[in-house]
Amino acid sequence: MTQERRTTSSYSHHGGPDGAGAARHDFSTNGNAVGPCPAVLAALRAADPAHYPDPAYTSLRRALAALHGVAAERVVIAASASEFIHRITAAWAQGGGLEVCLPVHSYGDYERAALAWGLQVLRTAEPRGKPALRWCCEPSSPLGQADLVPHVDADGACVLDMAYEPLRLEGRPSFDAAQRNRVWQLWTPNKAMGLTGIRAAYAVAPENDGAAALSQRIEQLSPSWPIGAHGVAMLETWSGDEAQAWLTQSLSTLRAWKAQQRALCESLGWQCLPSDANFFCARTDVPYPKLAAELRIEGIKLRDCASFGLPGYVRLGVLPPQSQQALEEAWTRVAKATEH
Repeated sequence: MTQERRTTSSYSHHGGPDGAGAARHDFSTNGNAVGPCPAVLAALRAADPAHYPDPAYTSLRRALAALHGVAAERVVIAASASEFIHRITAAWAQGGGLEVCLPVHSYGDYERAALAWGLQVLRTAEPRGKPALRWCCEPSSPLGQADLVPHVDADGACVLDMAYEPLRLEGRPSFDAAQRNRVWQLWTPNKAMGLTGIRAAYAVAPENDGAAALSQRIEQLSPSWPIGAHGVAMLETWSGDEAQAWLTQSLSTLRAWKAQQRALCESLGWQCLPSDANFFCARTDVPYPKLAAELRIEGIKLRDCASFGLPGYVRLGVLPPQSQQALEEAWTRVAKATEH
């Protein structure tokens, strides 16, 4: 598999607010549109920002460890998923690693971090005889599908990005419990809680002796207090029964909204791809870049998938029916105007 390098400008493509602020109907991000989670909101209001958190995050690590049934020592606190992506890549490079293996279509920060450290980027999950840092994400981004599962026991390290597993609406994970225990698990609960503005994440280290050296470098590269009081409040609440029960209930709502949204897109003549998550990709009847500026004025924003290597497609997070109606009306009006 030949190395694929994307231009630096592609990394500036993110969903969510831009220079004009947040779109009224923002399909470009994948947070839980049923949220925010009430339990987390209450915890955020009660958080004490006047004091530093415990620098060792002792109570938080224990809560997260209990959620996953692992030892607290395996929990690594991160400022965000992107921060951990850059930190583990740096640790891999400092340990003498030379290669990073990525899925064909994936989150841009995997590659961005690798190139920043001068590592060779390969679009494959197959072992090549050299130790590699291997990335996979299920449900995948941007497609929301099953990812190409790497050989978890190959030389090197494997990271399973779990950003959208809590928002899985269909299908089953490719990794069983034993395989998951042998890889790094990266968790980003702010999406599932509908609070992407709170930047806090964590990883669960593999249960094997080979991960010890990499884990030590990752900890050494951590800044003091990677998350503040509000990040702690979100993660602690996420680990509790109330937030997990709310999440389970929200998935039923999202399934109904997703079916309605797919039907709407197909009625517009779009070709929708299968997805197990709370988002999906579609090839639009009119190229999105032609309409993006006008749609933004109308309060609509989609995620152009060109930077993912999927030109002609957009990714749409599942939103409530009123936002879907706004999309239909704006797209029909703007697309028709371009015909004249």
